Amino acid sequence: MKIKSANFVMSNSDVAKCPSEPLPEYAFIGRSNVGKSSLINMLMDRKHLAKTSGRPGKTQLINHFKVNDNWFLVDLPGYGYARVSKKDKNTFQKYITNYFQQREQLLCSFVLVDIRHDPQKVDTDFMQWMGENGIPFCIIFTKADKLKPKAIERQVDAYLQKLIESQWEEAPQHFITSSSKAIGREEVLHFIKSVNEDFFKMNAL
Repeated sequence: MKIKSANFVMSNSDVAKCPSEPLPEYAFIGRSNVGKSSLINMLMDRKHLAKTSGRPGKTQLINHFKVNDNWFLVDLPGYGYARVSKKDKNTFQKYITNYFQQREQLLCSFVLVDIRHDPQKVDTDFMQWMGENGIPFCIIFTKADKLKPKAIERQVDAYLQKLIESQWEEAPQHFITSSSKAIGREEVLHFIKSVNEDFFKMNAL
């Protein structure tokens, strides 16, 4: 998929105020220090589309970006590490939950995890919740440039195996990425393109 345009549309904390256009959406979410903004900028080939920050927890609203005028990329607040109050975390969690449960345009979510780390409970608990609520998602492993190829393979295999052992019949689809090296960009965009094509075919009938 070639990215011809990627434009910020709106930020809000109310699902009812999200864009009303019946276009497919793809949400990106993960712990607040996982490199989400950098990944979004890499995928969109834009340096400053999503705001990056040295302080985890910068994203605090539901952010919609329209891509190629025919789908939305949604940047959601992170979880688990944000330097905000417990009250604010609870507020974030409420409208994130509302978004996932109410947003009919959502076709797939991407749950980001740092490939350097073993499975974190906050991540696996969130994936479990997604599965229990029937919300389709893929895993994106970030920061692959920090490890050598064999270490990447070991980490991914161990991560997916732990998911299978704990709660899944089969592991979710996954992608290996690096924002600084543009690793995985074509794979993620191709996946989105293929899902979009199926969506538009079904809705053209």
